[in-house]
Amino acid sequence: MPAAARDLTDVVRDIGRRDLDRPTPCTDYTVRGLLNHLLYWGPSLLTAVRKEDPPPRAASEETAALVTGDWQRRLCDLVADLADALSDKKAWQGTTTMGGGELPGSMIGGMVLVEFVVHGWDLATALGSQRPWSPEAAVGAEDVLRGMAEQGRQMNVFGPAVAVPASAPALDRALALSGRDPAWQPLG
Repeated sequence: MPAAARDLTDVVRDIGRRDLDRPTPCTDYTVRGLLNHLLYWGPSLLTAVRKEDPPPRAASEETAALVTGDWQRRLCDLVADLADALSDKKAWQGTTTMGGGELPGSMIGGMVLVEFVVHGWDLATALGSQRPWSPEAAVGAEDVLRGMAEQGRQMNVFGPAVAVPASAPALDRALALSGRDPAWQPLG
């Protein structure tokens, strides 16, 4: 988790104002939309990891406008808080709540890892960055996605799996499981 958090925050710090309207491999989002998504759901993930009551939030992600002010600092702090909370073994044990339903703590931890790795890659790729990713984080995300990708597709969270060779790097296999084409390139 610490490596995945570090990878994501490195990308977030590289995002400039001119980058916010760029398309991302996560086809429903621009860079701004994806950052808004992370800022919207991150506090709910954090309270779920900490097994606390969920925080109040805007009625919907679509109506929230969270990429304002010092959004980079807020997002980097949120990522650090999530990684720190998930360093406690208790966060991975038992159950917690998020979105009204009870879920295993290990599922929430896995969701956070996938958010860090996959959306970190989405953002970096939108910027045209070919930065290296932590191999441990990529393997962890692939493991989580092997267990949850099909359910995610049924919930319209992930697109159809993309075919990649079995010999592809773990990051490419994780991305493919999430419905992303590891070869995606920004236009222009």
